[in-house]
Amino acid sequence: MLIVEDEPSIADVLAIALRYHRFEVMTAGTVREGLALATRTRPDVALLDVMLPDGDGRALGRELRARRPDLALVFLTARDAPAEIVGALGFGDDYITKPFNIDEVVARLGAVLRRTRSADVLPERPPLRYGDLELDETAYTVHRSGHTVQLTPTEYALLRFLVRNGGRVVPKEQLLRHVWQYEHTAESTVVETYISYLRRKLEALGPPLITTRRGVGYGLAGGA
Repeated sequence: MLIVEDEPSIADVLAIALRYHRFEVMTAGTVREGLALATRTRPDVALLDVMLPDGDGRALGRELRARRPDLALVFLTARDAPAEIVGALGFGDDYITKPFNIDEVVARLGAVLRRTRSADVLPERPPLRYGDLELDETAYTVHRSGHTVQLTPTEYALLRFLVRNGGRVVPKEQLLRHVWQYEHTAESTVVETYISYLRRKLEALGPPLITTRRGVGYGLAGGA
């Protein structure tokens, strides 16, 4: 795990807590140091402060994701405006605001890794298909009508869960538990946010696919 945080006291608290929970942790205080460490060590997840002395943590996240599409990204910042959160979740996997509870940080990082990290060795598995959609369960790639759909790890996990449930409507609470591993789900809008991202990407290549049952949840249209 890579932590990029310019406040030494915050970085130390995070590193100590995460090492206690058996994470391998590296820390950096700048964009430049973070890029260098990520290149040398190839972490599974990066925990990035948004405001860094030599740049923006979101820009760092975009660069890291461009180099490593499988890298999980979690942002840590004092900025809590909805536009900030939505913007970061557009390409990241979670967003934690300061001041934070360290137990929550540990739990949410664990949840991100469970839904984004594949096993070291994966057996060959047949692709999942639904209508003109195909998910490669070994390469973690998605195609629609023969065209590649570029998804973040969390977007992929959400789409896979919908595909595995076929044409059934999946309640929002079930998506939060199975895709995000959230136990307390009442106030979260993360599902709505990621559904909108998936719709935008999938509908660029075909007719509307994700359906909404207002007040209940989400499913997939057609499929035959």
